[in-house]
Amino acid sequence: MDNPGPKKSCCGSVRDFFTSAKFLIYMGHALSTWGDRMWNFAVAVFLVELYGNSLLLTAVYGLVVAGSVLLLGAIIGDWVDKNPRLKVAQTSLLVQNSCVIVCGILLMVVFHFKEQLVELYNGWILTTCYILVISIANIANLASTATAITIQRDWVVVVAGQDSSKLADMNATVRIIDQLTNILAPMLVGQIMSFGSHFIGCGFISGWNLCSMCVEYALLWKVYQKTPALAVKGGQKEQQQELKQLSPTKDLENDQSPEESSQPLMNETSAVAVPDSPKQRGCCSQMMEPLRTLKAGWVAYYNQNIFLAGMSLAFLYMTVLGFDCITTGYAYTQGLNGSVLSLLMGASAVSGICGTVAFTWVRKKCGLIRTGFISGTAQLCCLLLCVASVFAPGSPFDLSISPFQDLYTHLIGEKTLPEADYSLTSVLTGGNATTASPAEELPLLQSYMSVSLLFAGVIAARVGLWSFDLTVTQLMQENVIESERGVINGVQNSMNYLLDLLHFIMVILAPNPEAFGLLVLISVSFVAMGHIMYFGYAFKSLGSRLFLCCSPEHKEETVESLSLPTTV
Repeated sequence: MDNPGPKKSCCGSVRDFFTSAKFLIYMGHALSTWGDRMWNFAVAVFLVELYGNSLLLTAVYGLVVAGSVLLLGAIIGDWVDKNPRLKVAQTSLLVQNSCVIVCGILLMVVFHFKEQLVELYNGWILTTCYILVISIANIANLASTATAITIQRDWVVVVAGQDSSKLADMNATVRIIDQLTNILAPMLVGQIMSFGSHFIGCGFISGWNLCSMCVEYALLWKVYQKTPALAVKGGQKEQQQELKQLSPTKDLENDQSPEESSQPLMNETSAVAVPDSPKQRGCCSQMMEPLRTLKAGWVAYYNQNIFLAGMSLAFLYMTVLGFDCITTGYAYTQGLNGSVLSLLMGASAVSGICGTVAFTWVRKKCGLIRTGFISGTAQLCCLLLCVASVFAPGSPFDLSISPFQDLYTHLIGEKTLPEADYSLTSVLTGGNATTASPAEELPLLQSYMSVSLLFAGVIAARVGLWSFDLTVTQLMQENVIESERGVINGVQNSMNYLLDLLHFIMVILAPNPEAFGLLVLISVSFVAMGHIMYFGYAFKSLGSRLFLCCSPEHKEETVESLSLPTTV
């Protein structure tokens, strides 16, 4: 008779995995990210469709979203820090999904009654609907930011415990989920809108978020129950108030404890946030509270030992070398069609997943800080192909044409060459060029050599990019103390959005394809500056040991870079 022990053990381990807190976090994140990606893709399409195939509403929406996170990132992070984990996660989840549901219903009404709304009060009702959609969608994005901070930057760290390898594996899995949903979710909602209608698309997204919200809420509760450490949070406002009420005579002694004295900035913030009596504070003081929180958050971010690493990641957002609308518009001017671009995007996703897998392997061999050094070097080497594309045959790069020519002609209301409009803005807004594309003036091999080098560099660089992103993410998780995780990651999000805004402003100032080569050179320069800052951080942390060969004795780096900080 066969021994059933191993089979039972195998089944038990599989069951334990699918009921573990780690797997439940993966499931919740997959549902949340799938809904986010569908909504982010669809809302841009909806706004373009509603405003007569113009990008105006989409541009306004993007500006509002980026500006809001830029201004409120630190405040959102401070709210995450000062409230219980479960309350933050559940509130963010409910606000985010509720706003998306309301937006979906409002868009359904607008699509169905658009002709009648245009005639009411000279179109002011329709304009009000646009404002409401953008405002509510912006609130949903802020709630999504809070969810990402609390789950990806805090809950994941607690579930991983003190195991750095487990934390790296969880970060890598979460990132793979991000990349897969970033491709599959827009494809699904795009097919629904293509074979159905925008009205059906809005209804589907609203229904999805309603169902997803209920499932995610239950998953969060399960993870919270399976991980008792989530119930204990360092620096909680409620705990500080309770301690002050129980032992008011020892407040000064508590403020001078070694753990708290090592973080004076956050202690000042806590002292401001928990006054002795609400009556002692005037209206002006309460109105200035968000500004004080904002200032304290940015100062705390600057004083972090991983400040240079965080800045290096933010600098990577100042680039046109990604698969966004800018690069897509340029590709269209160079003769690439939608089918080719979809294949390139698929190759980019595969490259990103390879970078995610490579991160876990290199980290085990070389350590976390050296992984960032290796990833940054690999990305810069791949981006040299993009630099070469600027000067390769078929490139429209021409310094004799002013980068601001297209902007100038739009401002004065006329074009010097009305038949030759290859600006990125005209391509994205559906402008039709009446002459042959510059890529068609050369032989077939030469005409596509430049754009081929460009996308080869962009796709290959994704391996280093995603590995570097995971490195900086884990460095922040391991080095930022628990009571500051929210505000520091909130400021990091603000920095990312700031550099992202600058890259869009750069394109607005120089939108013609002849200037795209200049944008590529500027982008590579910013990426290089970012990695130089990281190299400075790595050399400061490891010194001469940074350049030692990867070997088992050098896996463990400095104590402060690998030991997870305890609660304050």
